[in-house]
Order: sequence, then structure tokens, then C-alpha cells
Amino acid sequence: MSQHLPILPILIPMIGGLLLLLPPFTGPEKYQFRRVASILLIVLQLVCAVVLLQNVSYGGAIMYAVGDWQPPFGIILYVDLLAALLVCLTSFLGLGILLYSLAGDDREGKYFHPLIHFQLLGIYGAFLTNDLFNLFVFFEVLLIASYTLLIHGGGKQKTAANVHYVILNLIGSSLFLFALGTLYGTLGTLNIADMSLRVSQISESEQLIAQAGASLLLIVFGLKAAMLPMHFWLPNVYGVASAPVAALFAIMTKVGVYCIFRVYTVIFGEQAGNLSNIVEPWIWPLAILSIIVGTIGALASPNLRALIGNLVIVSVGTLLITFAIRTPEATAAGLLYLIHSTLITGALFLLADLLGQQRGKAFDYFVVARKIGQQKVAGICFLIAAMAVAGLPPFSGFLSKLVILQSAIGTAEKVWVWSVLLLSSLMAIIALSRAGTTLFWRYTTPTKENEETNASNWQLAGVFVLLTASPLLVLFGAPLIQLTSDAAAQLHDLPLLIEVMNFNGDMP
Repeated sequence: MSQHLPILPILIPMIGGLLLLLPPFTGPEKYQFRRVASILLIVLQLVCAVVLLQNVSYGGAIMYAVGDWQPPFGIILYVDLLAALLVCLTSFLGLGILLYSLAGDDREGKYFHPLIHFQLLGIYGAFLTNDLFNLFVFFEVLLIASYTLLIHGGGKQKTAANVHYVILNLIGSSLFLFALGTLYGTLGTLNIADMSLRVSQISESEQLIAQAGASLLLIVFGLKAAMLPMHFWLPNVYGVASAPVAALFAIMTKVGVYCIFRVYTVIFGEQAGNLSNIVEPWIWPLAILSIIVGTIGALASPNLRALIGNLVIVSVGTLLITFAIRTPEATAAGLLYLIHSTLITGALFLLADLLGQQRGKAFDYFVVARKIGQQKVAGICFLIAAMAVAGLPPFSGFLSKLVILQSAIGTAEKVWVWSVLLLSSLMAIIALSRAGTTLFWRYTTPTKENEETNASNWQLAGVFVLLTASPLLVLFGAPLIQLTSDAAAQLHDLPLLIEVMNFNGDMP
């Protein structure tokens, strides 16, 4: 079984999601069975992810050839520390959102639980694949699930946002196919490791075509990551989605960022000859502008969900800055920040829904409304999340941003990175302070006809699971920094990838 461990994160949600569609788990009277099965599935995925991460940590990167068809022609999964860590992060996020959904969100749509696992399947596959065509396939899997999850519960706003979301991603998928065809025509392969060997050997005329394909890929990944100027869809989509879906979508932008790190470090990295670092001149200004626009959007947000959506854009810009620095130290810092930002923004989306349900028709808008029923527990949760996302000690945001600041080496890098990150953190503090004072201090006196609606234990459990990650990331900061440093070193170590792929045809 151990030799098949790399494919289990894909098989478990795929088979589990299909089983949840069968008669034993369908029908209103079977919902409790479906819930129990869904929680057991996500726990199994988390255990599998942890075991996989442990195996890779001690035994090194793993190559898995599906059907024993060897690279570069077979379907290849490549599990290094980066992929294993992100699979573990995704499964942990999935546990938190499923716990929250048990309060009743999962009953607003018939196929909520199967779709959640199908989306997790697509995300896991995107992290684990070592082939650009299979990356496209897994993109489509996670997108098809996200289309349905976005309109979970129905409503005019969700339908309108979903139409825009579907159209944009169909355009992105078309560009993805054009890019793949262009790169396959010049390089003769879509295996990432094989492409990294061939990219420096193509002729000058083919280099122009390969550069066009690489540029198209950046557009596709930038759209998935909500990188400026392709960020406009995110606040609206995340703002209308149900809380568990929005929280799960917190990892979706990170998939796009991960692809930028993987493709433009391995294929178009230092070893790519004339095509080395071809996107770096574009990434720097786009990363900085993403942070600026996201910060302005956070300050101008009319409600908490829109504010969080704009903070997601800020986090994407921050991650792209760590990519633009182009060192293993910066990559390690970005990976630490990715873990922090994914879990905290996921918790904030759940918390926004929890607070909104207790404020009546005003929901999470920054207006005077009825008093929040659970002010103490909700206030503590909001304070922890706000301090973490703003980068204040002693929470994970401070640690991750400190490591990013330390990774800037050159004078110009320090000027841009330090000024942009610190100013955006200050503006985040202002925006979140405004949100907190309005939501918790500006309220009308409740009446008997306007009773508080307290959050259920399932909702609190989902928020607590994700929020506890912030102090734990600091408490175990030293081993985690070492783990992210090792993951970054593996990503930048192309000879290791070639060795593990073993193009001679022998399985490692």
C-alpha cells in the first residue's frame, strides 16, 4: 500500500464522492448518514496527507507512474515537500469548512457533500501532477465542482456571479489549451521535468513561440490567482458564495499561485537559457499593484465579506512578491505565508457568516444593526483573525511577514518589499478596526421580537479549527520554517527532479 500512497489523495475523494451519490446516502431521511460519511472521508484524507508528508520528509520526493507507464509519456504524479504540504493544508481546510457546514449550510443543496469532495479531488490533483495537460484536466474538475457550489442555496446574486465566473473560466480554459498546444508544438512534451530539459535546446524561432505559450500560461494562472488586472471577479464571487464554499475558495487562488511557482521555476527558471525568468519583469509590477488595489478595496469595502475578498487579493500580491525575488529563501517565506493566509482568510469567511446571522437583515454590512448575541466568543475570534491577517504579534501573520521581509536582499528589493508590505499591513489594521468597531460596538438594543440567533456548536467548531492554526504556526515556527525551507530547496533543485523522474525508465 505504501508504494501507492501518492495516488490516495486523488482516489479517496473521487471514490468517496461517487459513493455519496448512491441510494444509501441520498434522500432527506439519509442526511445524517451522508454527513457522517463526509466527515469520515475528510478525516481519512487528512490522515493520508499527513502520512504522505511524513514519508516525503524522511524519504525524499516520490514519483508515481499511473499504470506503470513511465515518464515522459505516462500520467505522472510527483510528490515533493511542496506538493505534500499543500495537500495537507487543503485537507485541513476542508475539515474546518465541513464542520461549519453541519449547522445547516449543507442542507441548502442536494449534492453539497459530493461536490466538496470532487473539488478537493481537483485541488489535490493540481498540486500532485507533473504534467501540464493533466494540470488542465484537474483544473476542469475543480472548476466544474466550483460552478455548482457557487450557486449552492440558490438566489439571484449567486446566479449572476456564477454566470460571470463560468464565462471567465471558460475563456481561461480556452487560453490554457492554446498555451498547451503551443508549448507541445515547440517542446514535444508536456511533462514538466522533460520540458525543463528541452527548453534551453530549442531554436531561436521556436523560442518566440515558446515564449508566447509561456505568456498565455501566465494569463491563465493569473486569472486563477486573481492577479491584477484579472482580479475583478474575486470580491463579487467570494462575497455571494455560502460561507463554507467561500472558505474553501480561499485555497483556489493559491492553486494559481502554486502553478506560477512550479512552472516558472522548473521550466522557465535559471536553466532555461534565453527563456529563463521571462515573466519576472511582469511579476514585480503586477504583484505590487495587486497589493495596492487590494488594500484600497479593503478600505472601501461596504461589508466584511468584500473586505476579506480584497484581503485575498493582497495575499496573492504578497505571494507573487516572494516569487519575484527568485531565491529559495523567498520561496520558503512565501510558502509559510501561503499556509497562514489560506487558513486565516478561510476562518474569516466563516466568521463573517456567523456574525451576519446574528445581525438580522444588515448581515455583515458596516451599518448600525441589532446587537450580536455571542459578543464575547465572536469578538475574541474576530480579534485573533484580524490580528493574524494584519500581521500583528504574536500570531502567524507577523511571523510569515517577518520572514518575507528578511528574504529581500538587494537595496531596491528592500525598499519595495518593506514599504509595500508594511503600508498594506497598516491599512489592513485600519480597515479591520473599522469593521470591528461597527460590527461589535454600533448596535441597537435587542427586543423580544428581535431575538439574537446564536451560532451552533458546529459553526464554532469550524471557526475554532481554522483559527487555532495561527498560534500553532507560531508555536511550531522553527520546525515549520525548516520544512518550508526544505520544500523551497526541492522546488529550486532541478537535478533532483530529473533524478526522481528517472527518464531511463526505472521506477525509483
